[in-house]
Amino acid sequence: MKRLHFLKIIASLPLIGASIKLEAFEKISNNFSNTQKTPLLFIGHGHPINALLDNDFTQHLSKIGTSIEKPNAIMIISAHWTTKGTLISVNSLPKALYDFGNIDDRLFQIKYEPKGHPQLAKQALETAANYHIQEDPSMDLDHGAWTVLKHLYSKADVPVFEMSIDESQPSSYHFELANALKKMREKGVLIIASGNIVHNLKMIDWNNINAKPLDWAIEFDELVKSKLNSQDFKALVNYNQLGSIFQLAHPTNEHYLPMLYTLGLADKTEEVKYLFEGFQFGSASMRCFQIS
Repeated sequence: MKRLHFLKIIASLPLIGASIKLEAFEKISNNFSNTQKTPLLFIGHGHPINALLDNDFTQHLSKIGTSIEKPNAIMIISAHWTTKGTLISVNSLPKALYDFGNIDDRLFQIKYEPKGHPQLAKQALETAANYHIQEDPSMDLDHGAWTVLKHLYSKADVPVFEMSIDESQPSSYHFELANALKKMREKGVLIIASGNIVHNLKMIDWNNINAKPLDWAIEFDELVKSKLNSQDFKALVNYNQLGSIFQLAHPTNEHYLPMLYTLGLADKTEEVKYLFEGFQFGSASMRCFQIS
């Protein structure tokens, strides 16, 4: 039942409506789905060092967090949680995972500790029941999640849970699973996919975050942008047909797959809005976009 429909019923029964205590009403109404869908975000998260930096990219992330309505919870799909089978975290108190090497000691001093949301995580599991998603009681927040969220919601005041990427499945699986999860957008869940449209660590210039982007990296980034603009999502799902440039952009596909969740969750009537465009270290596209 929608909240508006419930209110109409109550309004038509004034004697009964007057007898309902406010706290009881709130308890009931909190279980109703939202009538307005949350937007979808794809964030190119790049290097963990961005968690420490104040640059164009992180400044844009901070603006994104203030430009959209505060959600009931965040479900994040990160390139850095790949599994056999799809898992969803029901950890009630997730913390930042330092799942990287000794890049900078200051990174280990950052604490990002929002609440989890086991109830909504389980609803996601039930919404896509045909996909046999399993609960994970202990998963924390990998760096593809917290280094982004630190800028989006710096106060850690929005509950967060992660869903993993099943690395054993073809690209179509991820798009179709996302499609099955669309109803979560009506429950006030902001779904963030965190990866990179171009991610080739073998070609990265580790010494210069502002290195000139490589020609092939720009070409692939623009190719993806053109497919997004024309809503040719099928071409992006069938990425093996994009040619050899895909292998340059993604020697492995875990940073590309999160984007397919954003596309699978979208409706045809929705539009793509680019929130940030740029490169770091020469071969990492930091493109971020919103669909709503």
